[in-house]
Amino acid sequence: MEFKASQLKIYFICGTQDIPEQKSIKTVLTQALEAGITMFQLREKGENALKDNEKEKLAKELQSLCQSYHVPFIVNDDVSLAKKINADGIHVGQDDEDVKAFANDFQDKIIGLSVGNISEYETSDLTNVDYIGVGPMFNTPSKSDASEPVGPEMIKQLRQRIGAFPIVAIGGITEENVKSIADANADGISIISAISRSQNIDNTVNEFKKYFN
Repeated sequence: MEFKASQLKIYFICGTQDIPEQKSIKTVLTQALEAGITMFQLREKGENALKDNEKEKLAKELQSLCQSYHVPFIVNDDVSLAKKINADGIHVGQDDEDVKAFANDFQDKIIGLSVGNISEYETSDLTNVDYIGVGPMFNTPSKSDASEPVGPEMIKQLRQRIGAFPIVAIGGITEENVKSIADANADGISIISAISRSQNIDNTVNEFKKYFN
């Protein structure tokens, strides 16, 4: 799948750990796709995360859902799974596998890299990277190991160095603070709990879309 920066507008990231008990991840993703998310990343992390065959089975089911809506399906940090199921792309963090190590296998795929600050940007090789995920923007409930928030100001600082290179903001983004991110000139927002725990996913996604049209 060819990458376009517009696919980053409303980028939903989710795993079974992010879903309220009374719901299923398939239901939540279906509602989010119906509402108009532009990309999806399976991020299955934490103590009770699915592993091996169970994780692969879930990945294939969610991938198939995304395909029916023509929305890119990205795998977080699991290069072998992404290759095995022929996902549309892979997203890695600074401490995950080095992009150079797998770039050859993902030549026609989407590669995303997390960049938290200027020093991480300066030590990152973006040769094979399609977009960077920048954050956390604000305090986030979804990642127990998240570093200190860098705020929308970090997007402005990176823009001065990176020009039009695609940037998606992540971390603690809500309907209340999304405007500051759009104003900082991000290409889009990565959302976890604001969608996965929304009482009305359709309303939430449409509220976010207003800022990235």
